[in-house]
Amino acid sequence: MTTAPELPSRHVELPNVFNLRDLGGYPTADGRTVAWRRLFRADGLQRLAPEDVAGLHALGLRTVIDLRRPEEVERGRLDAEGLAYHHHSLQPADWVVEAFEPSMESARYLADRYLEMTALRSEEVAAVLRLIADEGAGPLVFHCAAGKDRTGVVAAMTLSLLGVSDDDIADDYALSTESTKRWLVWAQDHLPDVAAEVTALPGPWTTAPPEAIRYFLSDLRAEHGSVEGYVARIGLGDDVVEKLRAHLLTDST
Repeated sequence: MTTAPELPSRHVELPNVFNLRDLGGYPTADGRTVAWRRLFRADGLQRLAPEDVAGLHALGLRTVIDLRRPEEVERGRLDAEGLAYHHHSLQPADWVVEAFEPSMESARYLADRYLEMTALRSEEVAAVLRLIADEGAGPLVFHCAAGKDRTGVVAAMTLSLLGVSDDDIADDYALSTESTKRWLVWAQDHLPDVAAEVTALPGPWTTAPPEAIRYFLSDLRAEHGSVEGYVARIGLGDDVVEKLRAHLLTDST
């Protein structure tokens, strides 16, 4: 009798990190599967204590991409021997809470912010996707502060280029809502003032409604024809997309 192999856990437990997840296991339109333990998304890895960085090495990671703004990086960044570090800021500016009105739909507000990233930070987006497509850089993790928005944009575009369905992409994105709740529990003990501020923020800052990523992908395709069309416009040829698929996809068997 043949026993099916045990699949890896999607969520990776590490101290002070709450949204570290494996992007493997999702089926694609051509019948393949995103390979496990090659591509990860995360929240603030700078919170890892030096003794806990071994958890990243245990995943086989070679490369870290930090998507936060320069001022966020100045307050702390992951500095670990054996891990190549790259900084590519995707957020043009901090979001202004006062610009969000209660009558606004959180998902629509978020999608508009994500489209701004792809329009105003196209060179950074291209650099990030080139790194992800480089087999020699993997296994790789990309992260921002909460692992929800900037990280969600990169994850959505990457998974779409790999052929993952919008349903699975939206479900993966939505997992960040529970991760934010886990961070808030931790922050109430360690950073109570910050936790109180975040708790008072409107929905777009603390939730990941799946419709946000659906809107984003739909609008990106409406403007550029496809996600492939967008990456072509920002300077990534078919060869880069093929490299991405070659090392991040595996036969379902």
